[in-house]
Amino acid sequence: MHSFLMKQQIEYVIFIIEQAGTRPFNRGQLLNVGFLESQKMGSWECFVFHDVDLLPLDGRNLYQCDKQPRHMSAAIDAFGFELPYNNLLGGVLAMTLELLQKVNGFSKRYWGWGGEDDDMFHRLWMMGYRITRYNMSVARYIMLGHSKAVRNPRREDILRGTKNIVKMDGISSQEYVVIKRNFHPLYTHIIVDIDRSRYRQMLKRI
Repeated sequence: MHSFLMKQQIEYVIFIIEQAGTRPFNRGQLLNVGFLESQKMGSWECFVFHDVDLLPLDGRNLYQCDKQPRHMSAAIDAFGFELPYNNLLGGVLAMTLELLQKVNGFSKRYWGWGGEDDDMFHRLWMMGYRITRYNMSVARYIMLGHSKAVRNPRREDILRGTKNIVKMDGISSQEYVVIKRNFHPLYTHIIVDIDRSRYRQMLKRI
């Protein structure tokens, strides 16, 4: 990623957010934490939310933000370099600070794989934003091998209630405890606990 981004001559910082504990993976909350932690370390205006298993292939895929949200990973080798469905926002998504704050970040309700990206699509659509993408020949990524996460069986039911709780469900109500911050020369690695019950217990001990 560093060789790729340096060629674009942009100022950037990479944050890797890792979930502690034994609860199912919650991508939405980890992305919220990444945003909140980054704001403590600089006045960033553009945020690229990036799955760790994806690597860009084309240097014309510029890591920058526009007024509209940009889905950057439209063509992934694991899907035959084709977009699985038009509303897809998973993988790599670029958003401005203003846009992210207006939609209140990502939903916290999706434990397990799937749902948080579709939820973000609904948030953006309800507020009048439209998804942009580079040409499919540019927005190409390879997916690194990894074990598959457990699918969230309730994601469709949860998604139906998105419009009713956007203001309460997101970065405005994100709770977490930082277990460890590791400042490496090329990236910052932050381990966090986002389990609500464990979070409360930790605060009592602090």
